[in-house]
Amino acid sequence: MSASKGLSRFSDMIRSRFLRLTIARKMLVGYISLLGLLVLISVFALGNLNRLNSINRSILQTDIPVIATADKMVDIILAQELYARRYSILRTTDMLNLFWERNEEFNQHLNDLRAIPEDRDQPLDKLALLHDAYSKFIIENIEILDDPASREAQDFDIKLKSEQEEIIKLIKDMAGMALYDQRVKTGITTSIGSIAYKAVILLCLSGLILTVITATLITRNISGAINELKYATTMISKGNFDHKMEIRNKDELGDLAKAFATMAQRLKLLEAASLDTSPLTRLPGGITIDNTIKTRIADGKIIAFCLMDLDNFKAYNDHYGYAKGNDLIQKTAHIIQDAVASLGTESDFIGHIGGDDFVLITTPERYASLCQFVIEKFDQAVPDFYSNADRERGYIEGENRQGQKVSFPLASISIAVVTNQRRSIENYIQFGEIAAEVKELAKARVGSVFKVDRRT
Repeated sequence: MSASKGLSRFSDMIRSRFLRLTIARKMLVGYISLLGLLVLISVFALGNLNRLNSINRSILQTDIPVIATADKMVDIILAQELYARRYSILRTTDMLNLFWERNEEFNQHLNDLRAIPEDRDQPLDKLALLHDAYSKFIIENIEILDDPASREAQDFDIKLKSEQEEIIKLIKDMAGMALYDQRVKTGITTSIGSIAYKAVILLCLSGLILTVITATLITRNISGAINELKYATTMISKGNFDHKMEIRNKDELGDLAKAFATMAQRLKLLEAASLDTSPLTRLPGGITIDNTIKTRIADGKIIAFCLMDLDNFKAYNDHYGYAKGNDLIQKTAHIIQDAVASLGTESDFIGHIGGDDFVLITTPERYASLCQFVIEKFDQAVPDFYSNADRERGYIEGENRQGQKVSFPLASISIAVVTNQRRSIENYIQFGEIAAEVKELAKARVGSVFKVDRRT
């Protein structure tokens, strides 16, 4: 009982000291514990991986080459006999040359086996002597093959067969040892993998348990402050930006509460700015566009003002309804945002003037690639917004402003680009007026296009 009480007191003391730590130190304790487990898992896993790599390297560099080379050497032995017999029939030097080439190839395989990094007990010297004797025996008695039916030829065949079997047996014994070693090593790798898997699972479960315990202690300690922050968030979401939080913590949560109060005041200021945001695309409107251009002109920056307008959008809206029209506008906004995300930078600005008119503010170096990206993606996406019949026909029936029935092509996008690279432009209104002129030229062309104002 005394040991149990002592252990309980020790546990309470550790828990008490842990809970008095700041949040940063609490998390540090948890991270250090997890880091220790991670290091242990990593060292264990890497050690076993190193063993597996070593064994696999041995198989690839030693066993497999021996097995493969053994098969080639057996083929060479049989090929030498074949070339000798062909020579006895054809009497061409080509057959003798092939015979000696196979002889050299056999010796090269022997050298390759000697060069294997792993120290193996292979009878290479004996094999070399046997093969030399085999080749010499064939060359010295090759004339006997002129009369295959003679007694000497029959004795030659018996002797040749015996030497072949001796060499081949030696080669196959060597290959068999390599195959046995390969199987043993494969079994070892399987055993290592199984043990490593079980050990890693155990260590991971220990880490999970430690994580749960640490997270529980920290959560209980700071739950009151978090609940207060949660309540403050609810109040701010309702528009009460002046709500005061009752948090007296001197740890990181206290700092968070102060930052939260500062954020609330900042949100109060941003609420006014959000009134300028398009409710459909969530993109900034005219006021923000104007302020952005003013700031960049004041900073002396060279900008490219890209005014984007959808062609035949009114006809589409009248034909398919406002809901479909809104979908097309939202899709256009997403395409422009994708263009900036793929090819632009954080300094590029996207605005939604209203309706089907958008603005992209970038630099003269990037406007061409951005506009081309928008045009390509828009032309790919727009057919999906039409019915099968209209898409196949390539137009929709509608009425113009005079009430006349007209065929309207599928929607396209026209982009007017204006820069202050070659002329002085003072404000958003000037950019807009020049862009409107250029846009009319762009809209006069069929299909999606971007046109650049190059006047000075």
